[in-house]
Amino acid sequence: MSGVPFEAQRAALADVVAIPVTPFAADGSVAVDAYRALLRRLLDGGITTLTPNGNTGEFYALAPEERRLVTELTVEEAGDRATVLVGVGHDLSTATGSARHARDLGARMVMVHQPVHPYVSAAGWVDYHRAVAEAVPELGVVPYVRDARLTGARLAELAGHCPNVIGVKYAVPDAARFAAFARDAGLDRFVWVAGLAEPYAPSYFSAGATGFTSGLVNVAPAVSRHMLDALRAGDYPAAMKVWERIRRFEELRAAHGSADNVTVVKEALAALGLCRRDVRPPSRPLPEERRAEVAAIAAGWPV
Repeated sequence: MSGVPFEAQRAALADVVAIPVTPFAADGSVAVDAYRALLRRLLDGGITTLTPNGNTGEFYALAPEERRLVTELTVEEAGDRATVLVGVGHDLSTATGSARHARDLGARMVMVHQPVHPYVSAAGWVDYHRAVAEAVPELGVVPYVRDARLTGARLAELAGHCPNVIGVKYAVPDAARFAAFARDAGLDRFVWVAGLAEPYAPSYFSAGATGFTSGLVNVAPAVSRHMLDALRAGDYPAAMKVWERIRRFEELRAAHGSADNVTVVKEALAALGLCRRDVRPPSRPLPEERRAEVAAIAAGWPV
């Protein structure tokens, strides 16, 4: 690739990074046609970066063959209209196998989920991500950082071994910590993606992020695009106007330790007739008394 290494992938991260939901059919299987339709809706809404097998896609509730299916469907639907950033994780063999599968399908990047092992050392975190990155040197690799104990120096260490580690999805809910972490790791070395979506995007952009993830985008792509446009223009008052519009929706998602994070998104999509509301344990469908509120919010956004 000419010019800056992984230039196209870096540009794709400095954008709205959509995390599609995984709709389920009445029999509990992945609803393939509904998933394809949701992807086309995102693409038609101007979304150009898609992350299958993200947390909004219920990554940890999907079987291995379902994760492969979702990846295959996303790459096929995206074609040349979007860059696909495939979520990978679990044990190291599974993560590297998933990364190679993504590469073989034609995906351009992988996002490595924060390891959920109960005993994660900082050096072991580097080893885990290094193994994934070295398995697919042709792909851009994006660590998903959720551990506040990880230091920017450790990320810099990883990057020193792996030039294809090009971006970071930072999801520690602390803007000051993010600002320090990014500068300790190398502010210009990585593309910084605000991994806690629209509620945190303005504060994280002020500290150096240039992209943000979104689950809300499944419901209203135009709303997410409006926030990105405002942030790119440095118009923080305009960005906060969007923030105010989405505040209640995101508060419902964040309630009870984010127990309803995916549930609220799927409820909104169900209210719009776009997919079933079904989620898998340990998530649960939204209680009946909350459904009307979510439907009213979704109805008030441009589609």
